[in-house]
Amino acid sequence: MSGDVASAFSFTVDGRVEHARAGVLSTPHGNVETPAFMPVGTLANVKMLTPEELRDLGASMVLANTYHLYLRPGAEVVRELGGLHAFMRWPGPILTDSGGFQVFSLSRINRIHDDGVVFRSHIDGSRHHFTPESVIDVQRALGADIIMAFDECPPGDADHPSVARANRRTLAWLERCARRFRATAREQVPAQALFPVLQGGVFEDLRRACAADARGIADWHGFGIGGLSVGENKEDMWRILELLDGELPGSRPRYLMGVGYPDDLLEAIARGCDLFDCVAPTRNARHGTAWTSGEGQVNVKGARFRTDPDPLDPGCTCYTCRRFDRAYLRHLLVAGEGLAQRLLSIHNLSFLVQLACEARRRIIDGSFPMWRAEWLLRYRSARAKK
Repeated sequence: MSGDVASAFSFTVDGRVEHARAGVLSTPHGNVETPAFMPVGTLANVKMLTPEELRDLGASMVLANTYHLYLRPGAEVVRELGGLHAFMRWPGPILTDSGGFQVFSLSRINRIHDDGVVFRSHIDGSRHHFTPESVIDVQRALGADIIMAFDECPPGDADHPSVARANRRTLAWLERCARRFRATAREQVPAQALFPVLQGGVFEDLRRACAADARGIADWHGFGIGGLSVGENKEDMWRILELLDGELPGSRPRYLMGVGYPDDLLEAIARGCDLFDCVAPTRNARHGTAWTSGEGQVNVKGARFRTDPDPLDPGCTCYTCRRFDRAYLRHLLVAGEGLAQRLLSIHNLSFLVQLACEARRRIIDGSFPMWRAEWLLRYRSARAKK
């Protein structure tokens, strides 16, 4: 990648315990202490929350989606209004994914071919064509700090030949993304960093080959790990992350895409991952469920909370837990009041952001392995009792 990118982005490792590491990712819009959970702002907003609320709960970096913003309001509209940072009033670092996962999962796809993907919008059925080059151009217009290469993500149950074909296409597209990224570098102020997305399903030979081939294309400033948490067994996910820990340079951040349940977060941190995103915190909140350190995941609509005067999680310091009790939250949910979803979203996002922060602290002081084991035992025991 170019010299401008090299001067604008860096990653330093402040501490390691076994395979877990605590680092600092520097970007043009600020630093991100890792491990870090990134709230998902699909349409340039994290559902139900303001940018100030995100800052207050401790978020340092957010994610937005290329596919959705390309369709509405359009990347050029965002560019004309000053880019994503100005458009969504978020001053910190932003990452945009390539939109590839959404193209395959949400759209009525007409054809996947070596040049790209022809698809119809899930909004109005209009026809569109994504290529590696056009996806880079859209993300250039959006102006996020970190942008992702276009990739083909096969389903979790895909067989070896299917995943191998997807890998070949993903790597061919990666070369084209890298060329387009370099060709447009001078036009972009401030600088952006491009991460590849590593695929390969649950097949170790394909994962090794994809990582090796991607490393040969460019000196990337970080790596996205895709194709996990898409239906495969958890044991397979952990096995692949352990393999990739030995295949990727330790001097670069690793972004595990689409993973964000509390126990999964700690398992992945223990296997060398640094950045995470997931829609689960706000999606669960909209359905009335919340994460707690002592009781695991709870359904706040439960009758047992009808007269419960305790905070949602006594160990949590988020706005929701400081100000409201379980009885009130349950009342709002049962009554269908939108405030309940906002308050649970604040709590769930804070829970993951602070869990990652605590993991970082434990890595630095050396207590991470024992703390992680005790935390997971308590969390999973509480879940098993339900």
